[in-house]
Amino acid sequence: MSKILIRGAKVLGGEPQDVLIDGETIAATARQGEIDWSGTGLSAEGATVIEADGQILLPGLVDLHTHLREPGREDSETVLTGTRAAASGGYTSVFAMANTHPVADTAGVVEQVWRLGKESGYCDVQPIGAVTVGLEGKKLAELGAMHDSAAGVTVFSDDGKCVDDAVIMRRALEYVKAFGGVVAQHAQEPRLTEGAQMNEGIVSAELGLGGWPAVAEESIIARDVLLAEHVGSRVHICHLSTAGSVEIVRWAKSRGIDVTAEVTPHHLLLTDELVRSYNPVYKVNPPLRTEKDVLALREALADGTIDIVATDHAPHPHEDKDCEWAAAAMGMVGLETALSVVQQTMVETGLLDWAGVADRMSFAPARIGRAIGHGRPVSAGEPANLTLVDPAYRGVVDPADFASRSRNTPYEGRELPGRVTHTFLRGRATVVDGKLA
Repeated sequence: MSKILIRGAKVLGGEPQDVLIDGETIAATARQGEIDWSGTGLSAEGATVIEADGQILLPGLVDLHTHLREPGREDSETVLTGTRAAASGGYTSVFAMANTHPVADTAGVVEQVWRLGKESGYCDVQPIGAVTVGLEGKKLAELGAMHDSAAGVTVFSDDGKCVDDAVIMRRALEYVKAFGGVVAQHAQEPRLTEGAQMNEGIVSAELGLGGWPAVAEESIIARDVLLAEHVGSRVHICHLSTAGSVEIVRWAKSRGIDVTAEVTPHHLLLTDELVRSYNPVYKVNPPLRTEKDVLALREALADGTIDIVATDHAPHPHEDKDCEWAAAAMGMVGLETALSVVQQTMVETGLLDWAGVADRMSFAPARIGRAIGHGRPVSAGEPANLTLVDPAYRGVVDPADFASRSRNTPYEGRELPGRVTHTFLRGRATVVDGKLA
């Protein structure tokens, strides 16, 4: 494999450095100009040079919450198109949710998804196993068999549905504890959200749409952190969306409970005021909340109460969104815009620096999901899973340019900052100059 010299990149937003990739690993890093062409010292003779002045070099991003839809809904997304979208967004590893058709609740299905990821070659795919058979919440799925399979499943979730039975949730937490796994909970009390269409509040009352109360999320999180404490196991909260949820997680962490939480880019930027348009592109689960919630989520991500950013990339075909609000599917695509939204909401507001972005979008999600070889330091001897970002770029989002098979983005026509110029998966470029390799 050829050598690649990235020249003058700001590693994690710090001082400019040269980074030499040789094969699948980072061969050397040095202050700009110390890697030379002379054949002495840290030689880069014969390397392909990328001039990266002003650009930020990050470890490859890791998404703990992606819907790739395959098997069963290839009209929305496939593992190939989803991983191409991931690479375009700077990701080198994604965790694929289990709500496929058939559900990923057996060793056979998770191995199928894992192998499709290997074949795609654009980023690593780690399947998430279902907690219960068929996502029905009645009987534990084959958790041990999925963990022992070739896919090596470590994260389990019924995402799209809540594990609302406390006994089932307790048993799942007990089971995964044996091999260091984690249960990722979609916190939504089903009885409190029957017929819900959007966040319960002033806007829902004015529009006459069924309200989705914050307590439906918060009550499940409160129960589950207490269950995790009782069992002594790990629990992860998917797409946390309310200020109250932040306070519960903050309290749980203060007690030493082993809980982690994620926030989506869209919950860091968008509010329920957008639903006044009745545009189904803004229909999502959990729903867009209030400005107060958005600000609380940003602060919680900054102070570490919320551990990571996860996209909840949820592709849908045109016909599932181009319809009346009540009939529309819930979800937004997010892999290709996530980093830009985080730059706008967290970096440009001064809440996070680029090292903080690397932690919330690479180091921490890799650690939670145990993504081997990802979320590693940008230093010699480490796998060359890297993302190069031009933070000065400004561009208007055009879904026609997406690598994803679906176009249900809430950012169409919106100007966002930053652009991924290069992505490297074990030293092989998957994105070059902003285009798929």
